[in-house]
Amino acid sequence: MKTPALASLLLLCPALVLAQQEVDRAQPATPMPGNQQLERVSVTRQQTETDLRRREPVAKQLYGRDELDKYGDSQLSDVLKRLPGINVSGGQLRMRGLGGAYTQILVNGEPAPPGFSLDNLNPAQVERLEVTKAPTADQSAQAIAGTLNIILKDAPRVVQKDMRLGLAYASEKPVINAGFTYGDRVVGGLGFVLPISFYQWNNVNETDSERVRDSGHTHLKSEGRDRGFGRGFNMSPRLNWKLNDDESLTLQGFFVQNRFRNEGWNNTEVLASDASSVVPPSLRDTSRNRGTFSAQRLNVQYNNRFDEDRRIELRAGVGSGGADFNSDFYGRNTDGTPAIDRFTSGHNRNRNATLSGKYSQYAGESHTITTGGELERRTRDETRGTQQLDYSQSNPKLEDLLPGVEGQPFNATITRSAIYVQDEWEINNQWSAYAGVRHEQIKTASNGDGSNFDSTSKVTTPLLHVNYKPDPKGRDLIRASLTRSYKAADVQQLIARPTVNTDYDVRGPNARVNTVLGPDRVGNPQLKPELATGLDVAWETYLPAGGLFSVGVFQRRITDLIRTDQPRLMAVPWADTQRYVITQVNLSKATTQGLELEVKGRAGELFPSLFDVATALNLRASLNVYRSKVADIPGPDNRLEGQQPWQLNFGADYRLKSLPINMGFSAQIAPEFDVQQSLIQSQTSLAARSLDAFAAMQLSKEDSVRVSVNGLFQPKQGTRVVIANSPDYNLSERQPVPWWAVNWEHKF
Repeated sequence: MKTPALASLLLLCPALVLAQQEVDRAQPATPMPGNQQLERVSVTRQQTETDLRRREPVAKQLYGRDELDKYGDSQLSDVLKRLPGINVSGGQLRMRGLGGAYTQILVNGEPAPPGFSLDNLNPAQVERLEVTKAPTADQSAQAIAGTLNIILKDAPRVVQKDMRLGLAYASEKPVINAGFTYGDRVVGGLGFVLPISFYQWNNVNETDSERVRDSGHTHLKSEGRDRGFGRGFNMSPRLNWKLNDDESLTLQGFFVQNRFRNEGWNNTEVLASDASSVVPPSLRDTSRNRGTFSAQRLNVQYNNRFDEDRRIELRAGVGSGGADFNSDFYGRNTDGTPAIDRFTSGHNRNRNATLSGKYSQYAGESHTITTGGELERRTRDETRGTQQLDYSQSNPKLEDLLPGVEGQPFNATITRSAIYVQDEWEINNQWSAYAGVRHEQIKTASNGDGSNFDSTSKVTTPLLHVNYKPDPKGRDLIRASLTRSYKAADVQQLIARPTVNTDYDVRGPNARVNTVLGPDRVGNPQLKPELATGLDVAWETYLPAGGLFSVGVFQRRITDLIRTDQPRLMAVPWADTQRYVITQVNLSKATTQGLELEVKGRAGELFPSLFDVATALNLRASLNVYRSKVADIPGPDNRLEGQQPWQLNFGADYRLKSLPINMGFSAQIAPEFDVQQSLIQSQTSLAARSLDAFAAMQLSKEDSVRVSVNGLFQPKQGTRVVIANSPDYNLSERQPVPWWAVNWEHKF
């Protein structure tokens, strides 16, 4: 056989294997020398993420190591922004265009620790990601938009030792990241894995803003620069102990610690003002912020399969963490004289303990009944204070910004309990159903100056998921879900302590009334949880070679929507003048609906007339279209906060034939859109687009190198807030900077 033909055959073989669901090769029973016969050999294709997704009893998207490793990301948020129906804004995960509070984040099936950030977790520490758009009974129903469950690395079946070193650059100077993973089966049923990561960051934002206030009497323009940098360390050790064939014990730890700093400056120029407005002269201010954050968690899980029909799972966990910070703000007039010297410090500590259990039993040949309960208790202790020098006095001295409030301790205790029952029913070879009900209660008690309150919310959430196969042997699947979900107000929304806008003095001879665009904020302890009734319907078709096409629609009807009320001018105890104040209130209702399209697969399977079946090109694309309406706010743009009208993701991966090189790209696009925030205030969000790309080369069996860039071709991002029937507005823009990185991986 000629060499090119042999090479073509070798390249074609993997594609042929991927295209088969299962290949059984049976040799004829021909006698062999020595009366030996060849045994029947079964070769089974390893299940892909698409296979696992197809077999899930509810609609769930699964992403494993291939997706996590593809771009060599050092932050999990960079992986998530490329997934269908997900975007990351300001460090917050948003599903279906809804704000971060609508999306539930779990780590190994349990709520993420307080203060947890997606940027604290290296993708190398993650086994897989599970994205669920409709809630299930065995997980909290605080998931109106959906749930992200981060499954940390499990102990491997064979020894695993790999090391990663990376160098990245965005601005000023490069930063490094490193990771090491060691896993093995020690003796018998005892196995462990120890992933460790070290990372740095260095981000620079250049901002421009323009403000017209005081009913058009004052025009301000600012330009500034902010640099955030720091370093962090995390690890997630896991120990698995198989006690016997039916019992296992698992210990999972998660530890993260980082140090952060921010330094910046801002120049504000007064372009226009008149005698009717009291405006400080043009000034230059500088700021510094530094602090630490840490979180620790340890969980133990016990599983026992009593027999073929019954099993039990018990979990317990403890965690702690907190943050400390200090910030300084200095403002100087154009002649160099001091205008503002302000100092803020604070610290908080969080502790939590969890206990849960569930019991499952087969009922007949088609039902699996599961019942369980959960109990969680969290405490938070916080102290924060701001002081400033009062230059209105001949002898300036340091004074509390809000006397009687600043520096006063605050604490809160949150107790969450839940019980649930569910039934997974295999009706026949075409129909299956998942039905359940969950009752959850959250009780919050707070103590502190101006923030004493007790709040209790109780929510019962019925759930129904149905799957239908038009052809029992076919690859088409129709899914439908009718569910109840909710969003409870967090502690910061409930606390009645004020947060003041420091652009306007609150005490002394320079005390001024602030503006509608610069209000103070105060919490509302009377907030009730938002309730959402949801309908999801999707058609999925799974292609023979592992491709997928899906089209779905959804609707959520939300009652008691939490929304920021319009600013109100009132007398307040923390200021010598009246102040504009905003708080959050429960409106009547809102609705949101959308269309979700997704396609992915090998180019030769998706477009057989354009590509050969052996072409090593994978394509993927998703289009999400969203609409929403808030009943108590006039249109036409009375949509839910931050929900873009549509989002388009598309990308491709290609493997070269002549060299061991993989390359690919992923693009994300969203349009500019308006949101009517209240009766008098609206906000415009600027268009967003971004391109990520990578190229990876396998140097040897043990070594590989990957070069990548995140965030190419991004336009200016920002918002413009305007007031109806007024010339006042506030425009804020920043120019994102792309990240360039090179990563080397060595497998021992």
